[in-house]
Amino acid sequence: MAEINRRLSNTRPRDELGRPLPWGSTGFPQVPERDHIATDLAINEALTYLAKGYPFHAHEVLEQRWRSCPEAERTYWRAMAQAAAAATQAARVNIVGAQRLWTRAADTICSPDTAVPADVSVRLHHELIHQLWLGDPPVSLRP
Repeated sequence: MAEINRRLSNTRPRDELGRPLPWGSTGFPQVPERDHIATDLAINEALTYLAKGYPFHAHEVLEQRWRSCPEAERTYWRAMAQAAAAATQAARVNIVGAQRLWTRAADTICSPDTAVPADVSVRLHHELIHQLWLGDPPVSLRP
């Protein structure tokens, strides 16, 4: 039973791009699990991970923000987490998957129904977009 519980938890070792490794392997350090993360911390951590070449970690941080943000901000944070998942797929050389996720995320962010949260500065919003789209955001997302 302990083996089943361990396999169901998020303790499986992973590589630097979040791919699962065999049980008992030494994995790459992962993002700490949190029930809540503030906007400024989420953006700064995501940007730091992206700068270091760890888009999976940025995805995990942005997903934590999405899951803990106010209801009115969920669409924005979900799209940002999707964009980080796209960057992860690109790093794993799954270009088709990355393109699909980037397109979905861009469509959501560009929608008139998606508002940038009030506590996200325009500068940080654009920096995050620039990093999540690997320096070449879609035309619709360029400042």
